[in-house]
Amino acid sequence: MIGRWLALFLVFTLAPAPALAGVASCFKCHKRADFQKAVVHAPVKGGRCARCHSPHVSRYKNLLNRETPGLCFSCHSKEEDRLAGMGYVHTPVKKGQCLACHDPHSASRRNLLKKGVPSLCFSCHKKMARKFPRTHAPFARGQCLVCHNAHGGMDSSLARASDPAMCLRCHRDSPAARKAHLNMSLKRIKCLPCHSPHGSSRKALVRNELHAPFAEKACGDCHQGGQLKKRNLCFQCHDDREKDFYTLHNHLLVQSPNPCLDCHSPHASDFKNLLLRDERRLCWKCHKDTYKTYAESLYSHPQWGECSNCHNAHGSNQLAMMKGDGNGVCVKCHETQGKFTHPVGEKYRDPRTGEPVTCISCHDPMGAMFKFNLRLSGDKDLCIQCHKNY
Repeated sequence: MIGRWLALFLVFTLAPAPALAGVASCFKCHKRADFQKAVVHAPVKGGRCARCHSPHVSRYKNLLNRETPGLCFSCHSKEEDRLAGMGYVHTPVKKGQCLACHDPHSASRRNLLKKGVPSLCFSCHKKMARKFPRTHAPFARGQCLVCHNAHGGMDSSLARASDPAMCLRCHRDSPAARKAHLNMSLKRIKCLPCHSPHGSSRKALVRNELHAPFAEKACGDCHQGGQLKKRNLCFQCHDDREKDFYTLHNHLLVQSPNPCLDCHSPHASDFKNLLLRDERRLCWKCHKDTYKTYAESLYSHPQWGECSNCHNAHGSNQLAMMKGDGNGVCVKCHETQGKFTHPVGEKYRDPRTGEPVTCISCHDPMGAMFKFNLRLSGDKDLCIQCHKNY
């Protein structure tokens, strides 16, 4: 019995000693001050360096026991579960680059952030304007995380809530606000098609490019009793675009009261052609599988994301609403292709489909695992798809 009590005494009194001794050994080489800033990571604070690092040898950089994000999620499992339910995961998180934003040991800021917000955000979002003649208060104060979730969100904006629920957290659905919106409840209309969440040169943060009827305050041209006058209202002015929809492949397949409004703002925008967002984020809303292919590919077209360079946004008689066949679109930039490389065109048929050989018979501009965006390895695998007897 005495032996058992002695064993328990030794466990509870001497067990921490090796851990503490190990930490002391670490500080023989690593500066102790780097691990003692205002906010200290829990394993570091507890002297558990071996929770993340191997003291002897590792197959991973910095002697880590596992790669990130797996190592991080071994403790932060709730965050991993939460991300799994999100529609869009922030790119650094998706790539497992936790340490791009967080210091794994200690930091002077909350959540172990390496820099303050918004400096940290602007280190990647370099093209975003930082100052405006009129600026949204949270943006002016650098409070990006008031509206955005740093790890993931409902869509590529990483918004914490949907529109208009996000805006109504601060802005009241008051009689004065309704009066400026055809006496409609702000709970029934979206804010972001007209108002910039960051800043603008216009009063009330109205976006900079205005649709002509909206600029002229001619609401009655389009609205009657708070409703659009008719489904094909846009074609009354934009009749030159109507023919684009009488094609084999078109965007009229979208089932909504007015399909034009799924991509365009009827009032104001900060993007070309009054788009609701830039093309890269706008198209993601429906074409998530294409974006997944891009994200998982080693190679992609350098102009990937500038969708309208190759696709007609309204409609086309070509597959995938292309502006021409697989050759016609490509040679607008690749002028010499088809003249000295693999023969293409009507005279040369793909034996797999019977269709003319085009650039996209072998190349996938959406994303591929092989150099030059080849669909299969150019060493052999791709060629024997057609040249089986060689």
